[in-house]
Amino acid sequence: MAFFDSLSRRPISRRGLLKAGVLGAAGLALYSGEIERHWIEITQAEVQLRGLADAFDGVQIVQLSDIHMEEYTEPFFLRDAVDKINRMQPDAVLLTGDFVSDVPRSKHFAAGAAWQCASILSELRCRQLYAVLGNHDVSVGEQNIIEALTAHGVTVLRNAYLPIERFGDRTGGRIWLAGLDDPCKGDPDADLAIPVSIRNQAKEPVILMCHAPDYADDLLVTPAGRAVDLMLSGHTHGGQVRIPALGPLALPELGRKYVEGWFRFGKMQLYVNRGIGTVGLPFRFACPPEITQLTLRSA
Repeated sequence: MAFFDSLSRRPISRRGLLKAGVLGAAGLALYSGEIERHWIEITQAEVQLRGLADAFDGVQIVQLSDIHMEEYTEPFFLRDAVDKINRMQPDAVLLTGDFVSDVPRSKHFAAGAAWQCASILSELRCRQLYAVLGNHDVSVGEQNIIEALTAHGVTVLRNAYLPIERFGDRTGGRIWLAGLDDPCKGDPDADLAIPVSIRNQAKEPVILMCHAPDYADDLLVTPAGRAVDLMLSGHTHGGQVRIPALGPLALPELGRKYVEGWFRFGKMQLYVNRGIGTVGLPFRFACPPEITQLTLRSA
């Protein structure tokens, strides 16, 4: 007992405290920079859409977002994400922006990273590949990003829409897939992406890709936005570094209200994906990278 009493009374030196702090910081940096940053979480959910045709019941959609190729996302890490998606065997893959980063390197470097990113994405066995641009993509030069993606089989929707049709033995159906230009750096036009001709059609729900989730508030006050059944966004990285009891250290413009996960606004559902990349620093803490696997169900 005397031995333990003497230990409890022994003061901790300033050097000891400093050493413990340095070791703790090094361990935290190693964990957040190498372990959690590369630890992809697969989020699975069933999404009920009112009016979804029976032919689409059970269709699998995968969402991948915020790759930020070569700011910190390495080719091997994106290939790991692609391999995970291939094992899911989805019917469609939706890519919700920020394929590259506008800092810290040059636009020329980002253009090269876009082609590298698109080349790896072409390894996806699902050929129904659709994308919208993010704020970083627009900042570095959207045409370079669009050319890289389209050359590798990815359809980019920029204030545009298209039908996805599916037919069974006796029934058929249609989903309208719409995509907005980035709300932060681009020029989004909901009336072009969701024109009157596709709004509120029986058994023809609208799925919207829009990089910045807080733009949902602007959409919901428009007839076009109120016709959306499901909106898929990224942009926030879920906060990227989340401090227990405090939350995210930093959040981007138009990504401070709807940070991650599910939100509902009457008819419209919103899902905010945490993405797989990082910006600023190559760290994630209490906020691992994410791939979302959605199964569509008739409501």
